[in-house]
Amino acid sequence: MTEISTDALAAEVAALRHELDRLKDVQAVRTLQHSYGYLMEKGLYQEIVDLFADDAEMTFFGGLYRGKESIKRVYLNRIRTRFTKGRNGPVRGLLCDVMQMQDVVTVSEDRSTAKARFRALLIGGTHASVADAPRLPYQQWWEAGVYENDYVRENGVWKFKRLGYELTWVAEYDKGWANSPDMGAFTVQTLYPEDPNGPDAIVDTRYPPWPETWLLPFHYAHPVTGEPIMPEGE
Repeated sequence: MTEISTDALAAEVAALRHELDRLKDVQAVRTLQHSYGYLMEKGLYQEIVDLFADDAEMTFFGGLYRGKESIKRVYLNRIRTRFTKGRNGPVRGLLCDVMQMQDVVTVSEDRSTAKARFRALLIGGTHASVADAPRLPYQQWWEAGVYENDYVRENGVWKFKRLGYELTWVAEYDKGWANSPDMGAFTVQTLYPEDPNGPDAIVDTRYPPWPETWLLPFHYAHPVTGEPIMPEGE
């Protein structure tokens, strides 16, 4: 029987503990992202802002928002005004289920940062019987998109460092995605402070939605070959 030295045993225990902690980190990032979807569903926009680090960034319809104070302009001003009449919480007659799925989470070796790819599927609408329900572009619609996000662990708590959502398609429920509308009108063009709710900069890389097709770069390599995942010719 081979004896294991005390030093070797201690090293093995430390390695196992480190790997266990990284698995806990993966689960914490997943919980953070899934919580984002639940909070969006119920219009809890202040609670969404609280998920971000102070120096976080996010992209929204072609605009780049730098820092939590800028991110507030998206959730507490633009979205909350449009979807919940300026209040924090659900409103009668509004449906906005924001499902987060297909997650691939990668935690850095030092456990200070992480990256993740998620898919979002949104089912939204306003009920015909509610006269004062929020007036949205469509009474019933579908939406889908992909996230490539960055996260940071601060004092043991995982937060969004960068929320990068790219809209894939939007469709009215009765017309379907084969008849997706032109979403060009939703692109932000005026910067803050000229637009009080505008972004700090315009995003250089734009991914126009369906029927255009594109590949949002993967943060991780192919799980079998170890090669970067790229379309042919790139």
